[in-house]
Amino acid sequence: MGSRAREAVAPLYLLACLIAGGSAQGAWANMVLQLVGIAILAWAAVAHVDQPLIPAARQLLILTAITVAVILVQLVPLPPSIWMNMGGRAPIAAGFRTLGLAPPAMPVSLTPYGSVSSLLALIPPLAMFAAIVRLKAYRTRWLTAALLLGTVGGILLGVLQLSATDAAASPWYLYAQSSFGVATGFFANGNHMAILLVVSLPFLAALLGSARGGDRQLNSALVTIATALAIVIVVGIAINRSLAGIGLAFPVLAASALLVLPKRSSMRRLALVLAGLLVIGAVGVLATSSTNGPEWGSDVSGSVHSRREMLDTSVEMTRDFMPWGSGLGSYRQVYQLYEQRTYVTDTYVIHAHDDYLEIAVELGVAGILLMCLFLAWWGRVVFRAWRYRDAGAYGRAASIASAAILIHSSVDFPLRTAAIAVTFAMCLALLIERRASKADNREDLRPTRHVIVK
Repeated sequence: MGSRAREAVAPLYLLACLIAGGSAQGAWANMVLQLVGIAILAWAAVAHVDQPLIPAARQLLILTAITVAVILVQLVPLPPSIWMNMGGRAPIAAGFRTLGLAPPAMPVSLTPYGSVSSLLALIPPLAMFAAIVRLKAYRTRWLTAALLLGTVGGILLGVLQLSATDAAASPWYLYAQSSFGVATGFFANGNHMAILLVVSLPFLAALLGSARGGDRQLNSALVTIATALAIVIVVGIAINRSLAGIGLAFPVLAASALLVLPKRSSMRRLALVLAGLLVIGAVGVLATSSTNGPEWGSDVSGSVHSRREMLDTSVEMTRDFMPWGSGLGSYRQVYQLYEQRTYVTDTYVIHAHDDYLEIAVELGVAGILLMCLFLAWWGRVVFRAWRYRDAGAYGRAASIASAAILIHSSVDFPLRTAAIAVTFAMCLALLIERRASKADNREDLRPTRHVIVK
């Protein structure tokens, strides 16, 4: 495969996921993305590469392999004498006794088909990670361009969505169940569009930060384009009206300033302190907000499923299903067993609005340990990205963007969509990919031609 064609693989796959991977409701679109992801993974498995994986990449892949192994173990059928004595299974065993049926062999996962579906959802982010780290099938600026193109396209679609007089009947919403009346773009959930808007900001800053030296004409063009795109994205956040987007945009902008400010500027320390304080404030606001209304200023007093109610129920579920968990992808069905009858309406809970807690419910002790190991790995590579110069502007932008996604995951479930999962995988890859950092200031720049007069 030609060099340019090869380097377009990861950016094009990212763009496809941003457009078609905005919701689990798009079953056919997600299937196509997974099939393409399988092809990329197969290519990565058989491709000959000159350099071995760096330790950080191997460590993350080992964690991923352990996670897959845990999920597969949850699918192994167990005899009744074992599964009936596991936490949380007493009501199921009682149901068989009430029906007068002999309990069959059952796996740890209460929803094995849901576990398989969730397992398949890991394919796109794994494919993106492999395409960047192993295949080197990317250019950093092309990835940034794909991210920004998908973001701007979502904003334009959001404008069309808001222009409809009857939002529920509008053809511009791509999914039957959507945040109608909100600019969701290619997503079904307005909050998920919001986090994409926020994630694009540090990459714009990296684009500005890398526009130093070299070809002045090209750098001036990059500055102009980045400034125009920043204005468009800020407008997108405003029309999206997501509390998550607005709350996270301020600390992300403050942190992104570190990518633009000169290294010896006295403003860098102020930007760092301001970013930390804004993160604390954003987490506090989001943690006390409603899970139903994504809009800034919406009335949350009548929330059917308040965050406190869901948190208390999820903690109870976690305790009951320890140490094995209820099985990946089982949260929705298990939550229904714990709902109080006075709260049961046509509105139902599909996720915990706290991915960390949901993983604890579904994977038990193994899930908690894996999350701790991943966060320790992430903290280490982020520290290195800011401690050493070789990480470059895009690696540091990836650290800010991935931090925003991780914070948002504590109050929502953005990583349950292929679009955000692949974007997150891109961030993790750029955090550890040294080729990207070496190309920060030179990528896509043609050599300057000099005229020598003798």
